[in-house]
Amino acid sequence: MLTPAFTAQAQNYPSRPVRMIVTVPPGGAADLVARVMAQKLGDSMGQTFVVDNRGGGGGQIAAETVAKASPDGYTVLLGSITTHGIGPHMYSKLPYDPVKDFAPIALYATMPMLMVANAQLPVKNVPELIALAKAKPNSISFASSGSGGAPHLVGELFKSVTGAPIQHVPYKGSAPGAADVAGGQVQLMFDALAPHLPHLKSGRTKVLAAISPARLPIAPDAPTMTELGYPKIAASIWYGLMAPAATPRAIIMKLNAASNRALALADVKERLAAGGIDAAGGSPEDFTKFIRDEMAKWGPVVKASGARAD
Repeated sequence: MLTPAFTAQAQNYPSRPVRMIVTVPPGGAADLVARVMAQKLGDSMGQTFVVDNRGGGGGQIAAETVAKASPDGYTVLLGSITTHGIGPHMYSKLPYDPVKDFAPIALYATMPMLMVANAQLPVKNVPELIALAKAKPNSISFASSGSGGAPHLVGELFKSVTGAPIQHVPYKGSAPGAADVAGGQVQLMFDALAPHLPHLKSGRTKVLAAISPARLPIAPDAPTMTELGYPKIAASIWYGLMAPAATPRAIIMKLNAASNRALALADVKERLAAGGIDAAGGSPEDFTKFIRDEMAKWGPVVKASGARAD
């Protein structure tokens, strides 16, 4: 039962700036989603929403910060497939409970994934890449946004399903990883489109395959992993807003309503689409079910792959 003071607090929310904590450094898709939505939430709710980038630890640093924050709506998390889908299965111990410690607010965005390679890598397709990796073991490396994230796990899945001996190189976020793929310091990355778009447009990288269910408009000639005979290598990255578990329902619903208003705006959809991101939305209950389904889906996949992040 809420105290009168808590009820009044919920009615007056927000009366001061709100921190939106993001699991990665500036740059990349998560940061883009956070900054677009923070601006619109601020406009809609009459208070500043400050994006606070807390990269590292496969999202654990950011998620733990929010899990242990006061449940008053002033510290929220841009959660993801890393913190609430794959990560819980990749680590032997987490500093937070992905279900019990959070109150889901709204699913913000989903993104298809692709397999990107440095343009100078002497392969035209995935079968040639696998053959090269096997002919020269450990000569090919793949970047990720950090250990435990979707780009890492999909790379590990690719290794376990195809038998290609490629080496993992973790970065602090997708943007620096994408830059090094373009520069040739590493050869591959399994990731969402946004951080790779400028490098694809400049011709410094190329798409070898879509990891999404369908081919991608940016690379219509690149087959899906399913078409190539690897249906188990399939994933989409997603982001959504969450609060600490005991946050009052009235605050959750205010944030949900403002989020859905923002996600319905044409300019928000356009800004996200320019980065290869699809705007989502829905109720807190929809997002809660989505998270539970994601965690149930990835458990067996992670176990079968043998991939670990610690």
